[in-house]
Amino acid sequence: MTTRPIKLFNSLTRSLEDFEPIHPGEARVYTCGPTVYNYQHVGNMRAYVFADTLGRTLEWAGYKLSHVINITDVGHLTSDADAGDDKMEKAAASAGKSAWDIARHYQQVFEDDLARLNVRPVQHPRATDYVEAMIDWAKGIEDKHCYRLDSGLYFDISTVHEYGRLARAVTESKDDEREGRIESVDGKRNAADFAIWRTTPAGEDRQMEWDSPWGKGAPGWHIECSVMSAELLGHPFDIHTGGIDHREIHHPNEIAQNQAHNCSEKSGANIWMHNNFLVDRRGKMSKSSGDFLILQTLVDRGFHPLAYRMLCLQAHYRSELEFTWEGLGAALTRLKRLVMSAEKLVQEPGGDANHPKLVPARTKFATAMADDLNTSVALTALEDVLAAKKIDSGAKRAAMEEMSLVLGLQLDALTRKDLRIHPADAQTTEAEIEADLVRRKEVRAAKDFATSDAIRESLSAKGVEVMDGDPLGWDWKLESPQ
Repeated sequence: MTTRPIKLFNSLTRSLEDFEPIHPGEARVYTCGPTVYNYQHVGNMRAYVFADTLGRTLEWAGYKLSHVINITDVGHLTSDADAGDDKMEKAAASAGKSAWDIARHYQQVFEDDLARLNVRPVQHPRATDYVEAMIDWAKGIEDKHCYRLDSGLYFDISTVHEYGRLARAVTESKDDEREGRIESVDGKRNAADFAIWRTTPAGEDRQMEWDSPWGKGAPGWHIECSVMSAELLGHPFDIHTGGIDHREIHHPNEIAQNQAHNCSEKSGANIWMHNNFLVDRRGKMSKSSGDFLILQTLVDRGFHPLAYRMLCLQAHYRSELEFTWEGLGAALTRLKRLVMSAEKLVQEPGGDANHPKLVPARTKFATAMADDLNTSVALTALEDVLAAKKIDSGAKRAAMEEMSLVLGLQLDALTRKDLRIHPADAQTTEAEIEADLVRRKEVRAAKDFATSDAIRESLSAKGVEVMDGDPLGWDWKLESPQ
């Protein structure tokens, strides 16, 4: 099978590198998934839009894709520390439910959100299904790389080569600033040592615990990704992705475990990729504050989920992205323009995307996506295709569908009506709005402008803005009632 060349930015080397798969014609990708104790905020979801875009690009480039997004349903504390409450246990106690029920509920919400963002279905293995494999892994590295404390089994970072080089702890940050995120645990040899296994304290009951050589307890957070990636993709595999916050502690700890288990200086993945933060004007979006936006909030405000995907695609994944409602509205408007152009093409028979007049736009698109997923430029290439004049509609449709598939925008299925802003708390229905607009067109045709204006004012009082200047026919949007 012929494949396209692609360059990707490797966080481990801080450089663009040619993608060279370990297994010819295949691409194996592991993405750090969510801890399913709460809703994922829209900042979290940026990581999965990025990972999905990477997967789509690899498939477009001709590779057979194996993609894993794990589900952390146990073993993650309330910070990157090795101290504090377990997130699953804490959420279960607060809700009066079992930790297992909490995990299943929020996993389903997460997977539903992925579907709404048009993230393709991939493997979603659960950490709890791999605990025995984690125990075996820990037993295999214990003698040379670990030590016991009353609180569990800890990994000694001094036993592996160049610990922390992914985070560049020495050259890009002060050690004390980085290690300040790691709480002290009595008896740790090094401040950055981390738990492989956390023993349940005497007199404490946990809902999620297993027998182990180090006592009843639960695995540390970091070991699950090492074990699950090896089990499902093999070591080494091609690409490991995650948020930029994982670059500082979680992924260096994964690498340390991989080096220990594989008796190698290699990291476990050939390329490590990280998307930057989504921020609002108060700073990085975080669940720890309890004040965060989830995808359903955007939907309740009347925005189609793919407006958020468009917002993400408009920025490079390695750039910090600011979230504002105005910015989301602008992304929705841009998506709507694409949909309005695409609607004219979806009824056309397919054609040859290689039409000579489309070559510049298609080359621009291919160059952009092969250059570390430059989606912002790729979007302009898609717009160039839709704006092209005096070209067979079937050819435009074929080129549009190819680009839309890579970007995940569903232009062949969306309609302008799907993108109308209609908040969940609106005091009027779409059917009522449409009926008023039909009547308004009738009275305007009869030159009864007084009644036309009265209908418009009535709609405005309900929060409906009628857009008479819409070139494809009257449209509207609806604001939430104040």
